[in-house]
Amino acid sequence: MKKGDIILIPFPFTDLSGNKNRPALILASGDLDVTVAFISTQLKWKEATDLVLNPSSKNGLKKESLLRLSKLATIDKDLALGRLGVVDLEVIKLINQNLKKIFNLDD
Repeated sequence: MKKGDIILIPFPFTDLSGNKNRPALILASGDLDVTVAFISTQLKWKEATDLVLNPSSKNGLKKESLLRLSKLATIDKDLALGRLGVVDLEVIKLINQNLKKIFNLDD
C-alpha cells in the first residue's frame, strides 16, 4: 500500500449502528497504519480543498466522486479490504497542494 492507492475500507455509520464499505485514498503509509482521505459520491459536500475524481479503469471508481481532503483518518492496515486502483501523479500533485493549504504549510 502506498500514497495514491485507492483502497476499500469499512466506514462506520454516524450512529455507530453498523458500517458500509467505502473507498479511501492513501495519503501516507507506515508499517502498521495508513492515513487516508475519504471518498464520497456526494458531490454537494465539496469544499475548496476537495477534488472531484472521475471514474476510470485505473482508479477503480464506479461513479464521479469527491476526494474529501478535510476528512482524514489513520487506520490499521488490516482494515483495508482491498485495492481498487490508483490516482495519477497529476492528482497527487493537486492533493499535495491542497494539503499544504489545509495545514497552512509553507513551501
